[in-house]
Amino acid sequence: MNAAVRRPPGVGSAGAVLAGVVLSAGVLLPAGAARADTPGPSAAAGAPGDALPGVTQLRRQPAGKPAGCLPASAKGTQLTPWPQTFLRPDRVWPLSQGDGVTVAVLGSGVSDGSGLLAGRIDFAAKLPDAGDPARDCVGHGTFLAGLIAADRRDGAGFAGLAPHARILAVGVTDDTGATSPDLLAQGITAAAERGARVIDVGVTVPTGSDALAAAVRLARSKGALVVAPAAPDVMPGSQGDAKPEPVYPTAYPEVLAVRDLGPGGALPEDGAAAVGGRVDLTAPGDAVMSTGPTAGGYYTGSGPSYATAFVAGAAALVLGYRPGLSADQLAHRLEATAYRAGGAVPDPQVGHGTVDPVAAVTSLLAQEQSTPSPAGTAPATPTVPVMPPARPASAAPRQAAVVALGALGVIALVALAAAIGPRGRARGWQPPKPEPGGGA
Repeated sequence: MNAAVRRPPGVGSAGAVLAGVVLSAGVLLPAGAARADTPGPSAAAGAPGDALPGVTQLRRQPAGKPAGCLPASAKGTQLTPWPQTFLRPDRVWPLSQGDGVTVAVLGSGVSDGSGLLAGRIDFAAKLPDAGDPARDCVGHGTFLAGLIAADRRDGAGFAGLAPHARILAVGVTDDTGATSPDLLAQGITAAAERGARVIDVGVTVPTGSDALAAAVRLARSKGALVVAPAAPDVMPGSQGDAKPEPVYPTAYPEVLAVRDLGPGGALPEDGAAAVGGRVDLTAPGDAVMSTGPTAGGYYTGSGPSYATAFVAGAAALVLGYRPGLSADQLAHRLEATAYRAGGAVPDPQVGHGTVDPVAAVTSLLAQEQSTPSPAGTAPATPTVPVMPPARPASAAPRQAAVVALGALGVIALVALAAAIGPRGRARGWQPPKPEPGGGA
């Protein structure tokens, strides 16, 4: 409904402009701030508290026995998941949706039961001792692929971060989600040989191998950025008092290590897997929503592995707009434009900060025309201000203040014009107004 601008007594044209600016100021606020109270994905459509079924890295019973394939979900929702209001990918979609970029998803395979990846999914050859990459029993690989590249649909709040990117499904686990260093090495090599520009390794192992280290180096030499979790996802009751240790392939310096954040940007609560190695970036990863291997509803998941999908999606957006970047330049750009509250970087807990897709695509970096920052050093500050991911609702007053300051500038110009106009006519600067009832 359109609201008419009414002038209070004594308010001239400048006051009318003020009212109009104030009424329209809401459209200038970040979309995330305007929807900061959007419920999280754990609340499905229907009765309050009707939760989505969960996806985990491993499909095992507490005793270690296989739990069978992931059951279908009948839970639907039209809510916008919190990571989308937090990262605001819609702001950069006019520039890039990941067109022409292939993201490899290494994990339990991808089954596009939802159809949200239709026409944009390829499958690597089946690896020995791994499952069929086109049949996802666990559901974890499909979930990650959806976070990265699920298409947008009218009436649905959920979409992948880079909805036009291609997915290369590489199976590196068995039907329970278990893997090994050799399987990861074969999967990374296969993805690099197939031309993937981004390789999302959704699973980790506690030990590395010469073959795995060589595969990571090969991928980098072929221009592929490898992204992996900074810690394993935690199965309920499995963490205990275990000492945090580095995980692989994340421990290799060529890999971008990602830690998960909860709704609103909070670090994981007690009970989450402790990080035993470095952290390069953080991204949404707890209580996130995505698709599963069967047609129907959505699922939810929590852990560092899910955060890697948002970094991989952001990388695809960058490459869709800046396809000439090398893997080193891409990693540098993601780190240099990350949102951080301040302090030295990299921080042991959050690395260079939270991935910011809008800034990663749009910022101009001084060093990008020369040599990217060497591995292990802090990246250069962007040469243009970057917009952080949407904060919780408390950030809205600051943003409204910026809008108000802009409105005051407009008012000052209008008031000046209103004051000068009559004086100008009195001095013959402009034709006088016709007398009431006079001719034209």
